[in-house]
Amino acid sequence: MMIMIRAIVRPEKADDVLAALMDAGFPAVTKYSVTGRGKQRGIKIGEVTYDEIPKTMLMSVVKADDKDFVINTIMDAARSGKKGAFGDGKIFVADVEDVYTISSGVKEDASEAEEVA
Repeated sequence: MMIMIRAIVRPEKADDVLAALMDAGFPAVTKYSVTGRGKQRGIKIGEVTYDEIPKTMLMSVVKADDKDFVINTIMDAARSGKKGAFGDGKIFVADVEDVYTISSGVKEDASEAEEVA
């Protein structure tokens, strides 16, 4: 079984997460620039409220056996300081049912597919 991991992190932490994943043997990652807000509903600076905060989404598909290791690697690299802070991000995990290779048109069983991003 394959697992899709989507991590939304601070933009300044994205390169740290990418390097940690590469060093851990998980180089296949798709990177998106996104905006959004969490529980804190944005940031208020003076009289101005910023509802949408810039973030980076990193997406990777890994074997289910590697899920916990990859999640811990992301959390360690994305956390601000020792204890972390509001706005450090979230990680979302979902099962992957099928994998298709566009160039060949081949449908792969997700339990046999190689890591993809």
